[in-house]
Amino acid sequence: MNIIISNLSKDPIYEQIAKQIKDNIIKGNISEGDPLPSIRNLAKELKISVITTKRSYEELEREGFIETVPGKGSYVSSQNKELLKEKKIKSIEDKLMEAIEESKIIGLTKKELKEILDVLYESI
Repeated sequence: MNIIISNLSKDPIYEQIAKQIKDNIIKGNISEGDPLPSIRNLAKELKISVITTKRSYEELEREGFIETVPGKGSYVSSQNKELLKEKKIKSIEDKLMEAIEESKIIGLTKKELKEILDVLYESI
């Protein structure tokens, strides 16, 4: 699993880690029952604090993405992939709604907003 930490991101490191692991689970890059790197090994690999890695795993466990077995490690939990995808879609809808509200404040038209979305989407 390849996790990239960005110092330029506004998100805390633990959230960056959790988001990338969630994305890998949703995309099917890591499957139900697959082991995750140990907290200590991931911290060493990323050259970050064990506490930061632990916080990422705790968040993932709280959201139901992983299960931790004491003495054995953390594993991708068995979940409904459609439910995970639906959660992600809801998050996207919320962000788009925020963008729509902001665009209305400055008088941006729907067409202009779509053009911005098209340019951004194609640039990735």
